[in-house]
Amino acid sequence: MPLTINTNSAAAKANMHLERNNDMLRKSLNRLSSGSRIVQPVDDAGGLAVSMKLESAITRLSGAQINVQNAISFLEVQDGVMDAAGKILNRMIELKGLSEDVMKNDSDKENYDREFRDLQMQIYDMTQVQFNGVSLFATTVSDAGGGNAKIGNLGTDNTMSIFTSAEGSSGPTVSINKALLLSALTIDEANLSNEREFQEADSANDISSFAAENIGDAINLADVSVGVFTQALENIATLRAGNGGTMSRLRFASDNIATTKTNMEAANGRIIDVDVAAESTRLAKYNVLIQASASMLAQANTNNDIALMLLR
Repeated sequence: MPLTINTNSAAAKANMHLERNNDMLRKSLNRLSSGSRIVQPVDDAGGLAVSMKLESAITRLSGAQINVQNAISFLEVQDGVMDAAGKILNRMIELKGLSEDVMKNDSDKENYDREFRDLQMQIYDMTQVQFNGVSLFATTVSDAGGGNAKIGNLGTDNTMSIFTSAEGSSGPTVSINKALLLSALTIDEANLSNEREFQEADSANDISSFAAENIGDAINLADVSVGVFTQALENIATLRAGNGGTMSRLRFASDNIATTKTNMEAANGRIIDVDVAAESTRLAKYNVLIQASASMLAQANTNNDIALMLLR
């Protein structure tokens, strides 16, 4: 190899290695300080693309999980109101029995009737309860309207859809019902057996309700038999059973979302998380190489001194 002054190839190569080692050291420092294996797209372009899609899906799953939990809360509030309505019906049945006591005079029976009518208005008020501005109970046969729902039609399509996946509306959904509590409390006499009938029928439509918007719409104890109360209680029990089934499905959906989200976070971690042990080893390696490169560059820069010695 010729001895030159203008070009010091050994120093140039030593400087090149020093720069490379310094770049690798900075990359290791960035990875260890951020905890991420992919600090820049150039580190793993394909892995970064997959990671971004996974992170987006995880975020959507978090939103779906919150929506499912809110839907469960909606059903819990709804069920609480229906439970209270059932207790009111039981009190109405008790009033019916008390009013038939032979020891009660007309004034006593009127007192029972007054409470009976007040309870009907209380039930009606309960059917108007809302959950954050959303009605808990439906009065029409479908969410698009379609007329008043009647008893015997408790499974109508008045529902709201809850998305249970990262795909939104294109993925699986769970439908929750706006329970038809007014329908459960409205008795169509055409659907009653002889043992379960109103003693005084409404000649206009043969329909009476245990929910009265005002005192003038309320029925009297003498107008209804115990069997009708039993029918209304069975209707509420049917609604609560449907409510419980939907709530169970939502809870399983919530568990599935949580599991899926956890697995996707683990998959994303395998792509972007840095292996601290391996990266620490590389950091130590490049620390040593930088020191060695710097030392060799210093020695290479002294090689031209030999050429100067020959010129003296």
